[in-house]
Amino acid sequence: MADWEIWVVIGVLGVATACTRSAFWLIGHRVTIPPRIQEMLRYAPACALAAVIGPDLVFGEGGELQLGISNPKLLGGLGALAFYLWRRNMLQTIIFGMVVFTLLRVSHVFENTL
Repeated sequence: MADWEIWVVIGVLGVATACTRSAFWLIGHRVTIPPRIQEMLRYAPACALAAVIGPDLVFGEGGELQLGISNPKLLGGLGALAFYLWRRNMLQTIIFGMVVFTLLRVSHVFENTL
C-alpha cells in the first residue's frame, strides 16, 4: 500500500468517525428518543465495560477458562467488586482493584500463571 493510500484511508476514517459522532448533535433536536429507551441507554457504558473487562478476568493467555484461586486477575476483579459494593465510588474501586492485582502479582504467589 502506498503512502498516499494510507493517508486517504486515515482521512476517510476520520471523516466517517466525525460524521457518526456528530450526527446526534446535528439532528438531535429533531429526533425524540422514548423515555424507556433513554432509561435503557443509561446502562450501555457499564455493559460495554463489562464486555471488555469480563473475558480478560476469566480467560488465560491460551483462551482457557481460569476460574480458580490461582487467577490474580479474577481475584483483583472480585476484590474491586466487593469494594464497589461497599463504597460506591468508581475511582476508588479502580485504584483498589489495581492495588490488589498488583500485590498478588508482586507477591510471586502466581508466578507461573501470567
